[in-house]
Amino acid sequence: MISPTEFKTGITIVIDNELYEIIWFQHSKIARRGAIVKVKLRKLKSGETIEKTFRADEKFKLAILDRKKMQYLYKDSSNLVLMDKETYEQRSVDEKKLGEKIIYLKEGSDIKIILHNGKLVSLDVPNFVELEVVNTTPGFKGDTASSQSKPATVKTGAVVMVPMFINKGDIIKIDTRNGKYITRIK
Repeated sequence: MISPTEFKTGITIVIDNELYEIIWFQHSKIARRGAIVKVKLRKLKSGETIEKTFRADEKFKLAILDRKKMQYLYKDSSNLVLMDKETYEQRSVDEKKLGEKIIYLKEGSDIKIILHNGKLVSLDVPNFVELEVVNTTPGFKGDTASSQSKPATVKTGAVVMVPMFINKGDIIKIDTRNGKYITRIK
């Protein structure tokens, strides 16, 4: 068990049978009231972030997680086939369990899966990925300083808002945490 006064960034706790990773926390002492801890949490299953306030005397179960490096091989109907990089053992995982993060995965990319009590609960995709644009409206020559953007579909099927000068076949860098375009790769 762990109390909010022992929180550290990156640890995972259990609240209402759900796993939450601590992203940020702040201790506060209010006159005549006990100490409180304001916390920003990321739900491991869905990736959504929430903010909560806890009393210093509350107790939480500390979740022990295992991280394993795997490689995304291919998609088979509604399952993703992953391969353990050490044992070469393949594992088929229902894509609905993994949430929206999989839209940025291309075949052959390395990921880390997160296991709790031997069960897969989430995956860590790289913060940045480089993907090829397969569909977008043509750009205009000289349109590099415009602040306008247009939708572009990348090889994995994700749709990203990009500057007007991006064309089909360009390779772009995307931030997977927010789905935003970063830069074009030459």
